[in-house]
Formats: sequence, C-alpha cells, structure tokens
Amino acid sequence: MALTTRRRALTTLGAALAGSVALPATQALAGERGHRPRPLWRAHAHNDYEHPRPLLDALDHRFGSVEADVFLVDGRLLVAHDPEDLDPARTLEALYLDPLAARVRANRGAVYRGHRRPLQLLIDLKTEGSATYLELDRLLRRHRHLFTTYAHGRVLPGPVTAVISGDRAARAPMEAQRVRRAFYDGRLTDLGTPAPASFAPLISDNWTLHFTWRGVGPFPAAERRKLHGIVRTAHARGQRVRFWATPDLPGPARDALWGELVAADVDHLNTDDLAGLESFLDARRRP
Repeated sequence: MALTTRRRALTTLGAALAGSVALPATQALAGERGHRPRPLWRAHAHNDYEHPRPLLDALDHRFGSVEADVFLVDGRLLVAHDPEDLDPARTLEALYLDPLAARVRANRGAVYRGHRRPLQLLIDLKTEGSATYLELDRLLRRHRHLFTTYAHGRVLPGPVTAVISGDRAARAPMEAQRVRRAFYDGRLTDLGTPAPASFAPLISDNWTLHFTWRGVGPFPAAERRKLHGIVRTAHARGQRVRFWATPDLPGPARDALWGELVAADVDHLNTDDLAGLESFLDARRRP
C-alpha cells in the first residue's frame, strides 16, 4: 500500500538495512550499554508495527510510547493495520510482550536502564472491543509482572503501561474489573466526566476534528487557547494528552505544529517518522 511504503521510507537507513526480522533483545540492548541518552517520553510511534523492526526501532530512537493494532483471530491477537495484512506469526506476544519482558529482565526492571518511568504500550483494538479485550486481559495476566496494574482502587506502576484504544466496546468490561493490567484511552468527550485518571490516564483525539490549523501560516489565537485549555484541564486531572492525524510529512508545517504541541505541553507527539521526531525533540531538549 502507498501509505505503508511512505511510512517505511521515513525510517532510518540503518533500520531499513536491518530487515524485517526482529533482533533478539540482547542485541537490541547492545547500543545502550555504552551510551544511554535520555528517553524521549513525549515521542509516540504511531503504527509502530509497520517499521522494519517493530518495537526495537522505536526503542533505538528512545521513544516512550508505541502503538500496536490488534485483531482477534481464532483466539489469537494478531498485529496488523488491515485484515489483508494479517500473519499468524505476527502476534502481539511475539512482537511486543516477549521482547519487552526480555528487555526488562536485562535492564533490571526497566525498559530503559536507569529510568523507572513506564513505557506506554497503546493497543488499538480493531475487532469487537469486548471480546478482544477479554482475550487481551488473559494475555496480559500471563505477563503480569511486566505491566502497571490497577488493583482495588490503587495503581501499582510497572515497567510497561498498557493503554487500550480502538473499539469502544472494551470500556464496559474494563470498568467492571477490580483488578486489571490495562487502562483506557479516553477522548476529549471524557474530559470533565467522572472517569478518573486511574481508569483513563490518556486522552487522545483526532486533531482534524477539533482544529483547522495544519501548520501553515499563523496558529489562530482562538485555537491556541483551546489547545492550551485542553491540556490544562487534562493535566489538572492527572491525565495525559495525545492527538493523531497531525501532519507527518517532513517540512516546516510539521515542525510548526509540533512546536505548538510542545509549547502547550501536549504529552505525546504522534509520528511514523522515528528519526524525524527524535531529531526534533533533541533539538529542543524537551523529551
């Protein structure tokens, strides 16, 4: 597909040469032992699984958040963007959970050695949300020591925080649980509702549904005030903010919009261009 081609073209040359087979976690760690710059917690790898080395490319670029789309197929959670891309070998466990568990063991309990803040794993449910989440919950329980846990009103941090997005039918079974190893990805309509940060720590929404500006020309003052107000409201409730469908082609429009998001203290910047966002954030030294 043209979209997939564009995304892969945005990855670094080194990642492209690495091929499509994920390297063992011990190899992925090799570059960290000598030099470990700060993780970029603001960086979110949108459709992370479409990079040549899912998860590992994002970690090499020090991303603090990665996104995987999952389909429930014959009792298994397969990772793909579209049904025609489904591959029985590309399971959530094989591409993400097992490599993360190996990395956390090697890094003494953290995804990034020396940094205890959890990596965010955003899991976008592409099939019916209730059934898909219940299967996912069983899978997360098998990796219970890896994940931040909500238990009887308390949040117990782990090396990875799973946040569930996609089909909204996942909400009901999640709200019914007294113990869960995942959290809910809210929308702007959830701001100011009774849903607490212990349930919906992330507020995500489509940029184009709420803002007209695409990075060209000045940012309208009313839209800037709206953006800052959204972030203030979310942060006052202990929630983080992310927008998708922001410009992602390299150039001044993308840089201008990213700059406004950073200035507003938006928590996650969405991209398929790992190297581009890494360079942008490093230049501003605000991870």
